[in-house]
Amino acid sequence: MNLSDAKDRRGILSVLFFVVLLCNNVSTSSSSSEVITIKPRHLSLLKSALQRSSGEQSDLWRPLTDQGWSPCIDLGNSPSLPDKTAGYVQVFLDGGLNQQRMGICDAVAVAKILNATLVIPYLEVNPVWQDSSSFVDIFDVDHFIDALKDDIRVVRELPDEYSWSTREYYGTAVRETRVKTAPVHASANWYIENVSPVLQSYGIAAISPFSHRLSFDHLPAEIQRLRCKVNFQALRFVPHITSLGDALVSRLRNPSWRNNKELKNVDHLGDMTNPHKRQEPGKFAVLHLRFDKDMAAHSACDFGGGKAEKLALAKYRQMIWQGRVLNSQFTDEELRSQGRCPLTPEEMGLLLAAFGFDNNTRLYLASHKVYGGEARISTLRQVFPRMEDKRSLASSEERARIKGKASLLAALDYYVSMHSDIFISASPGNMHNALVGHRTFENLKTIRPNMALIGQLFLNKSITWVDFQQALGEGHVNRQGQIRLRKPKQSIYTYPAPDCMCHV
Repeated sequence: MNLSDAKDRRGILSVLFFVVLLCNNVSTSSSSSEVITIKPRHLSLLKSALQRSSGEQSDLWRPLTDQGWSPCIDLGNSPSLPDKTAGYVQVFLDGGLNQQRMGICDAVAVAKILNATLVIPYLEVNPVWQDSSSFVDIFDVDHFIDALKDDIRVVRELPDEYSWSTREYYGTAVRETRVKTAPVHASANWYIENVSPVLQSYGIAAISPFSHRLSFDHLPAEIQRLRCKVNFQALRFVPHITSLGDALVSRLRNPSWRNNKELKNVDHLGDMTNPHKRQEPGKFAVLHLRFDKDMAAHSACDFGGGKAEKLALAKYRQMIWQGRVLNSQFTDEELRSQGRCPLTPEEMGLLLAAFGFDNNTRLYLASHKVYGGEARISTLRQVFPRMEDKRSLASSEERARIKGKASLLAALDYYVSMHSDIFISASPGNMHNALVGHRTFENLKTIRPNMALIGQLFLNKSITWVDFQQALGEGHVNRQGQIRLRKPKQSIYTYPAPDCMCHV
């Protein structure tokens, strides 16, 4: 089965999911011949979560205190750009939005190292989501160029004399101007020794593949700070994404917007009209639920769907990765105890409830596709009845420009996440890492799940709600946005201190 067939098949299955739900059944179909029944796996904990009292959680919603660190990416009196550029550098970036985002930052740094002119990076079509959005579709290119004008030269496209240097050109044969030997986490010297000669000979170098092709260590301080400047200042989403993002944030902070059928923006006074509402007015949290079919299948974990689900995910692993998945050699218990299983919507609901989020919490669900659809999400929605997402907050007209475009949908979720009071992700990944770093840079509260601890707690089927709450609280005391200094080999985009932050 090819990828197109798989996509069509998933589209048919989505229809089947809704048909089953309309019949008031919690089962969902993974194929035309298999029925997967999705049931709560932690009934005792779920019962306690649903019966939890609503009360003010002042500590939970209180912003982080000043930790003595502040953004520090002003390069000061950096030398002016040389009169002559060494040539043009092109990069071709694959992966999802946040992997491409990190690649863009690295590309700027490499151009600086080489004294080269950077061509606006080319974003490959994502093989999973089939999204062909380009740089200019996602990011404000004028702001990008202007923000970096004192650091490097950036051009939208190559001059006519180099117009032959296209993605198609490099896909048909071996080309002398293509550099495809860049090792993962290459040093600055590697680029000087291997790419500079190509620039000298041809005036242009196309680096592909490029993801994760620049080291996080042993780079000049100005290069490190430039990477952070790109990530936290130069990369700004296009206006229609920020405008829609602002509208969603306003609606999350002001539930009364639903009384306006035209979905106009409302002010930021908050919902203070209900004297019985216990949660602090205007606050909301974002849950990034990373539970798509790829994640579920690649994890090789058991998610309670029985034999039918195990078979469906095994078939998917075979189709996408020919069955070569490292986790397949471990048992589900071993994987969970090591924190290697993505958390289901049900488990995330239990975690949030145990952390102290009550059923009045305004929760924004940031996710693309959830494996199992609404049947899988229904338990989470029971625990948090005021949960919202893009579809519930925005009209179909507002969503028209981003419909079916995974990168723009992810950009909108990223923007809303950056404006939330609290952010929590269901499992580590590129979006989790990017937002942890960005929110650290801005000193915003971010709960980082202790995956190993959580996996072990869920394996204990006899654990009480009180013990569950206590263990989670103790295990996350210092995992709510506290500064963690970057260690060797760790990403500067996840841990911006001390490279891009100064200790006051």
